[in-house]
Amino acid sequence: MQERVLKVLEFLKVKELLQGYVSSSLGRSLVTELLPSVNFEEVVRMQEETDEAALVIRLKGNVPLGGIFDIRPHVKRASIGGMLSPQELNEVSSTIHASRMMRRFIEDLAEEEIEIPILLEFADRIIVLSDLEESIRMAIDDNGAVLDSASDSLRTLRNQLRTREARVRERLESMIRSSSAQKMLSDAIITIRNDRFVIPVKQEYRGHYGGIIHDQSSSGQTLFIEPQAIVQLNNELQGIRVKEQQEIERILIELSNTVGENRNELEVIVDVLGKLDFMFAKARFGKSMKATKPKMNQDGIIALYKARHPLIPINEVVPNDIFLGKDFSTIVITGPNTGGKTVTLKTVGLCTLMAQAGLQIPALDGSEMAVFDSVYADIGDEQSIEQSLSTFSSHMVNIVDILNKVDFRSLVLFDELGAGTDPGEGAALAISILDEVYKRGARVIATTHYPELKAYGYNREGVINASVEFDIDTLSPTYKLLIGVPGRSNAFEISKRLGLKESVIQAARSYISADTNEVESMIAALEESKKQAELELTEAHDLLKQSEKLHKDLQKQLVEYYDQKDSLLEKAKTKAAQIIEKAQHESEDVIRSLRKMKLEKDAEIKEHELIQAKKRLEEAVPKQSGKKKTSAVNKNKHVFKPGDEVKVLSFDQKGHLLEKTADKEWQVQIGILKMKVKEDDLQFIKSEKPVETKPMAIVKGRDFHVNLELDLRGERYEDALLRVEKYIDDALLAGYPRVSVIHGKGTGALRQGVQEYLRNHRSVKKIRFGDAAEGGTGVTVVEFK
Repeated sequence: MQERVLKVLEFLKVKELLQGYVSSSLGRSLVTELLPSVNFEEVVRMQEETDEAALVIRLKGNVPLGGIFDIRPHVKRASIGGMLSPQELNEVSSTIHASRMMRRFIEDLAEEEIEIPILLEFADRIIVLSDLEESIRMAIDDNGAVLDSASDSLRTLRNQLRTREARVRERLESMIRSSSAQKMLSDAIITIRNDRFVIPVKQEYRGHYGGIIHDQSSSGQTLFIEPQAIVQLNNELQGIRVKEQQEIERILIELSNTVGENRNELEVIVDVLGKLDFMFAKARFGKSMKATKPKMNQDGIIALYKARHPLIPINEVVPNDIFLGKDFSTIVITGPNTGGKTVTLKTVGLCTLMAQAGLQIPALDGSEMAVFDSVYADIGDEQSIEQSLSTFSSHMVNIVDILNKVDFRSLVLFDELGAGTDPGEGAALAISILDEVYKRGARVIATTHYPELKAYGYNREGVINASVEFDIDTLSPTYKLLIGVPGRSNAFEISKRLGLKESVIQAARSYISADTNEVESMIAALEESKKQAELELTEAHDLLKQSEKLHKDLQKQLVEYYDQKDSLLEKAKTKAAQIIEKAQHESEDVIRSLRKMKLEKDAEIKEHELIQAKKRLEEAVPKQSGKKKTSAVNKNKHVFKPGDEVKVLSFDQKGHLLEKTADKEWQVQIGILKMKVKEDDLQFIKSEKPVETKPMAIVKGRDFHVNLELDLRGERYEDALLRVEKYIDDALLAGYPRVSVIHGKGTGALRQGVQEYLRNHRSVKKIRFGDAAEGGTGVTVVEFK
């Protein structure tokens, strides 16, 4: 991408905004180096990285990215034998700690069954260097001071230092507390000069204490003298201090060598942490402007839904739908300079650059962007004083450069094409340039105020006109892009609104050709037709979404019906087997009883005993439902016909006969379901008028249908419970065996309240959290009795 294009389309300003979301210098350097990629696979990978980071931020709100430093110079110096300072070692330790926390954070996300394959790849690359981190923590405090615990030798030396210092202070305090000291000392204090303990002695008593003079006051009246009596003690202190410093250096060198030995691991940690910081910075930036992940393609297709310019405040910018590359490859935005045309150009160009740089774009979900090898832009006034070129000449220099390089993998943006010269020649030149770029196969958006180009979109295949809507009532542009409608002049309407006499306006109209007036009328009609078409399209889209959802719900219900049917049949078979087994046991008991009586009474069995045994055998026989008998009677007495209300005995459900499908077989409609049933399984109830054989009931609104799931996310607690209560009643009336309530994870208050209500509901058999495919702990599955 040309540096000039990145500047003109304000991609550099986007990078400046992105800098505000990084957490370390590592992420900041990656933002500085960020450029749009022309490799499709790389762009897709970068978009997936940003989307995954956005998912984590949406679920967790924050990421542990604090305490990260660019330790690569420290590691490199340590690897060649250099000694790191305590502060540098602290930065190494802090970065290792941050990597360990980040790895644990990612692993915890994976345990929650959140889909984060890219983050898991990064986590696998992080090598945990806990021993090195702990060694530095034990040796150096947060302020960069080497601790006594760094080594036994250092602890011993510092104990000796404290002992010697106490002895020196004790000797000096005895000197300054003497009666003569008040006269000879400027002040009764002990101080330090050149790392040696001294006392302030007046000039005239300099010889009284002997020893060494280390300093004097600015007036020269006070000398800081090390008395002869403590010179030896100070010498001993200095010797211990030298040993202490040597031990500190030994400790720092040892830690530095360990850092150097782990150079490869530390460089990987720095690389991973930098990329993670960069990923989450892109995600936070996208969240700040309500951006979404675009679907990427290599076919030059752009489909932006409610796209906004990312540098215009979200409460001020007007979102627009922009399409290019599928039905047409060139858009010509015509009309007067009333604002909005250049913003549209920059929105498309900047969104393209952002998408190819792995950034999410400020548009609705479902938007699509193409990966271009080159983006060219000729936008703004570019008069060159240095080259003595006019605005027109500067534009032409740029356009010539574009024409020399453009191909079918290019996006070209022309602002006010052909402006700055004679209108007739400028319009002709604009048409010629557009034809040339179109022949190369590039995707083009051009703005112009030349009326001659309004006809260009009608005379060229693959080219479409567009304009920015202008509100005559407010005399201001609405900034809404109208694709398919060329711009029209509003000069007469504006002049009339501002008070220009009607006679002057009519005189002006007389100078306009009839063809021009017809074109303006045609454009006005097109604008009105487009508004109506957009309104109808929106309504149709809403109806389509409702129909698709209803279709999916019905498919779910059908699957559940067959599952329930199989389950009921299995239970019926099991119950039948149990009844038969019980009957067999009972009959065997009766037979055993008869044999016993025969043996005991020598075949003298009384009549009432036989009758009682016979009754027990009859009771042991499985009883057949009376429904079958009734069915048989009805079957023999009634001739079924379409429209009859019947009862399907095997399902114990009422329905209506639709048509006879075979001998002794009918198609029956039970609710929204249709099935084929044998006449033996039907019980006649009453005759009615034949029902219309429509495939499905017409759904007139959402209230006529009960969904299989209730989404409560974003609801207030009290409103949510009211919705749950009504929904459970509706689901029970619909005869659903189970439903799902989506309450999200959040703080858990809504989930707890919903589950408490469900547990206490008389018709709820049991509740459980959804599995991973159903939404996990953000969903409660309810089974009814």
